[in-house]
Amino acid sequence: MATHKSAEKRNRQNEKRKMRNMSIKTHVKTRVKAVLKSVEDKDTEGARGALASVIPVIDKAASKGIFHKNTASRKISRLTRKVNSL
Repeated sequence: MATHKSAEKRNRQNEKRKMRNMSIKTHVKTRVKAVLKSVEDKDTEGARGALASVIPVIDKAASKGIFHKNTASRKISRLTRKVNSL
């Protein structure tokens, strides 16, 4: 438990950031699942549309530091390969 005023503030800031990061990660996961579902159903147009909507979301998360840039690139690359395989 924090006892100094600055440590208490740091805890509050960390909690806010944690909630924000979790929210963005959940949003990315939901969009990725939509792409994967479209790929499973062999819905080419749906998969392309879902992929087009998920790429900017992943890039934005990487720019905010929620994902490392290489992790974001890897996610986008793998999703693109799956969609292109249709």
